[in-house]
Amino acid sequence: MSVPLLEFQQVEFRYPHTPAPVLQNCSFTLEAGQRVALLGLNGSGKSTLFYLAAALYRRDRGEIYWQGQRLVYQPDRLRQWRQRIGLALQDPEQQLVAATVAEDISYGLCNLDLPRAEIEARLHQTLLDFDLVDLADRPLHHLSLGQKRRVALAGVMALAPTLLLLDEPTTYLDYQQRQQLHQTLENIHRQGTTIVIATHDLDFVYGWADWIMVLVKGQIVVSDRAQRVFAQWPTLAPHLGIPVLLDLWQQCPAAWRRNQPLPRTPAAIAQIWQRNLSVPPNTG
Repeated sequence: MSVPLLEFQQVEFRYPHTPAPVLQNCSFTLEAGQRVALLGLNGSGKSTLFYLAAALYRRDRGEIYWQGQRLVYQPDRLRQWRQRIGLALQDPEQQLVAATVAEDISYGLCNLDLPRAEIEARLHQTLLDFDLVDLADRPLHHLSLGQKRRVALAGVMALAPTLLLLDEPTTYLDYQQRQQLHQTLENIHRQGTTIVIATHDLDFVYGWADWIMVLVKGQIVVSDRAQRVFAQWPTLAPHLGIPVLLDLWQQCPAAWRRNQPLPRTPAAIAQIWQRNLSVPPNTG
């Protein structure tokens, strides 16, 4: 049996001067290569879990492991840990620290004390990968929110993390930007990076994730394959809502749905309607 990439064992964390812990008895395992959606209501602890996973916060109790190795809060060990795990925050302004796009992406690389030639090579490749070549010399304060998010994510991925954590990556993005993000995440995943996103965007999750974790009051209460979780979604819908495509699928006649896998794209839904009625619906 393979060793999990990341593991939480009964982790607890409490912010100073607060009566109750944000995370308590929080346990889960994360396997390499997954595309994971972390779901939960506001205040359930999603962002805090990310900060603990990236070793930006120190747990109060429990243990955190990376490939079987326990997290130890010593400078050299923390430096190694943080190079493996990249975190993109919900607000890119909290991550952008330089004057221009190229300078910001280079910032983290310079902190690794890499040779100048390697820094320049990684910067060039990152600009290409994230379609930022034309914006390389653009001042950050001249960028749109979607562009700033792309730069923040590019800066994280320039460091080549094994695990990427994204906090609410689709917030305030328009349709075109969401499609671009989806393609970017597909490219990152194909290169071997494990991805976890914390989000309320169920429609994005429905078409993207292959594993679902649900956080309730600081505990992981669901952790399973996306197909299994969505097949039992009625138990979660009253608390989290329902993806549009899943709602449409559940309204189809039972005969259509019998022995059929859940359709995860508009095209798949349209094909089912076409096969049964010869007239596909407008799925947006």
